[in-house]
Amino acid sequence: MQNEMMPNFLKKRAFLTPERPAVYFQDQVVTFEQLYERSYQVAGKLQGLGVQKDHYVAVLLKNDIDTVVILFALQLLGVRSVILNNRLSPTELTWQMTDSKVVSLILDDAFIEIKEIVSRQIPSLNTLTKTKIFSCVANVPNILEEISLSDICTIMYTSGTTGNPKGVIQTYGNHWWSAVGSALNLGYMDEDCWLCSVPLFHISGFSILMRCVIYGMPIVLHERFDEEKAIDDIQEKKVTIMSIVGTALTRIVEALQERRLPTHFRCMLLGGGPAPLPLLKACVEKDIPVFQTYGMTESSSQIVTLAPEYSLKKLGSAGKPLFPSQIQIVNEENCVAPAGVPGEIVIKGPNVTPGYLFRPEVSKEKFNNGWFHTGDIGYLDEAGFLYVLDRRSDLIISGGENIYPAELEAVLLSHPEVSEAGVTSAEHAVWVQVPIAFIVKREEANLSEEELEQYCHHHLAKYKVPKAFYFVQELPRNASKKLLRRTLREWVKGGRTDNENHLY
Repeated sequence: MQNEMMPNFLKKRAFLTPERPAVYFQDQVVTFEQLYERSYQVAGKLQGLGVQKDHYVAVLLKNDIDTVVILFALQLLGVRSVILNNRLSPTELTWQMTDSKVVSLILDDAFIEIKEIVSRQIPSLNTLTKTKIFSCVANVPNILEEISLSDICTIMYTSGTTGNPKGVIQTYGNHWWSAVGSALNLGYMDEDCWLCSVPLFHISGFSILMRCVIYGMPIVLHERFDEEKAIDDIQEKKVTIMSIVGTALTRIVEALQERRLPTHFRCMLLGGGPAPLPLLKACVEKDIPVFQTYGMTESSSQIVTLAPEYSLKKLGSAGKPLFPSQIQIVNEENCVAPAGVPGEIVIKGPNVTPGYLFRPEVSKEKFNNGWFHTGDIGYLDEAGFLYVLDRRSDLIISGGENIYPAELEAVLLSHPEVSEAGVTSAEHAVWVQVPIAFIVKREEANLSEEELEQYCHHHLAKYKVPKAFYFVQELPRNASKKLLRRTLREWVKGGRTDNENHLY
């Protein structure tokens, strides 16, 4: 894969099937030829504003057609896009941009307040709003006629179980083989149309964008998830596939009531953890095929998928690896575990990241003989179906968003009146899980839950802010003084909290 060259994805697609619809957004229909022409024009504008090949350029945008155009314009120029989560706080965004050494920031005009904060923190940053980009004169851009599959296409940040977030490198080859693996798994039909209501800044959304161009398949892009709009567009735009998380699928099932999805609809591609049995049964009753999946930013979207015929028979399983990919379960000695025996999930394949941006030591640590160590715990049954037992052991998945306790603890510990902090999850009816914090205050500190909540809102995205703060005398630790988050979870499940946010 290292030296394999291919034509520029969008330019090739526009040449092959120029008149096919590429993107439906609100009342707009953009063909592949129009998408290329618009991306070409924007590439010229960006080049005139100082954006050049091999630059790391941060992108802070919403789900809309302009975002699609900008992302492909950057690919035409050979720019390495650092795709930022627009739900993050200015502090988090500034850290990621500093870490990735971005030269420019492209952002939606709606984020103008963030622009001012970031500009103060990184004065050298070339900050470009959409209005500035689209209003300037286009130069004739120097576009990449072909790309190497080993070239960096995108960077997406993901938090580890310890330390700061890391920039996951995603090459053109990673995205290509992810799309190929998905097609070989789900099959591809000329009538296929993919509904994308998940954020384009997530690998789940961005991978749909790449499949769109690689397959020559239209996508229906939504600004955000809305169950009635999703149901309407599945019918009217003849959508065949939709990527979704469990909470959203539940809302669709409930909104349908006595209705059914049309027969042309092929499947819900479900991520974010195993679906509960009542939801799967409800989908069976409504003839909604559900493909459960397991994947991550490091695997450029799904790497294991469960076909719908096994959804009840293999309840709780994520399925089998996609055709180009492999998985194993290894024990602490890095030996392959027997069927049914839990261990760490390790993955391998051309869709797996080559490593983390500017983190050679972490990249080396995560790989062993070509196998990427996910940190997730699971097992394979006798037939090779994967069961995920613990997502990165302490990971909290709230409404499809990944939340890492270590990141929240670092923010809490930066408060001058906090001595110790431990974060775990509590069950939630809508979001499945929400973060909960246990705090040891410094001596004579006069700290309230409200103060801590405000402090977290300043430093963290809203969805990461703990939903409750419990003040305790000490945190559970082992002999090495390592925090025992499993014990924190037991405290929450055991109801060992009173109404005054203190442990019994």
